[in-house]
Amino acid sequence: MPPDADDHELAAWLATEAGVVLLELRGQHGSEPGDPAALKAEGDARSQRFLADALSRARPADAVLSEEAVDDPARLAADRIWIIDPLDGTREFGEPPREDWAVHVALVIGGRLAVGAVALPAASLTLSTAPLAAPPPHHDGPIRMLVSRTRAHPATVAAAKDLGAVLVPMGSAGAKAMAVVRGAADVYAHAGGQYEWDSAAPAAVAAAAGLHVSGIDGRPLQWNKPDPWSPDLLICRPELADRVVDAMRVALADQPEA
Repeated sequence: MPPDADDHELAAWLATEAGVVLLELRGQHGSEPGDPAALKAEGDARSQRFLADALSRARPADAVLSEEAVDDPARLAADRIWIIDPLDGTREFGEPPREDWAVHVALVIGGRLAVGAVALPAASLTLSTAPLAAPPPHHDGPIRMLVSRTRAHPATVAAAKDLGAVLVPMGSAGAKAMAVVRGAADVYAHAGGQYEWDSAAPAAVAAAAGLHVSGIDGRPLQWNKPDPWSPDLLICRPELADRVVDAMRVALADQPEA
């Protein structure tokens, strides 16, 4: 662990090193794992152990909210809460050599999303809030709109059609968000619901890179809620935000009631 690391450096180190743990495990199983379900479960468990142990040493007084740990209500009274997803995109992790999976590490301080890092281990890349990621370069051509590779939300597909956008299928939430940060896509509009550990680190990194970050209706996001469920997320180029919000609003209104 970096000596005297600040929170930004620590987040980046944690995400990167958890990715190393996951890559080593993946390598042990080979390019065609005999039991993908076992690989995915062991990946979740090993990354969780690494992150929990490292945080307990580096920031023992801080609270932690993790997808892979029992939720401790004491976090609601804490001022500093790490929000982690030890393995985002378990499906893709279990399908070597896919790269669209991630490790998320974020820190909320006083209710504000202050720090974030997203590692893309199979791409040998970690993006974080320090140093700040550069704004993505301008893109000429149709809007590139990310969707789930396995369960694209009908409203997102409809909004893309309204915007004249091309759909870009991809795996994990972190991989999608970082595709916008890296300039490989323009819009990530998630309407299917997710948890704070899915969105916190990607939102922190995207905001630090100068991108628009909100709910799909444009509302500010909230963190460290009693129920960590988050209904939606929008990460996009700032100049597209109003158009995407309007298109998603229309698309969601046209969806049949369940």
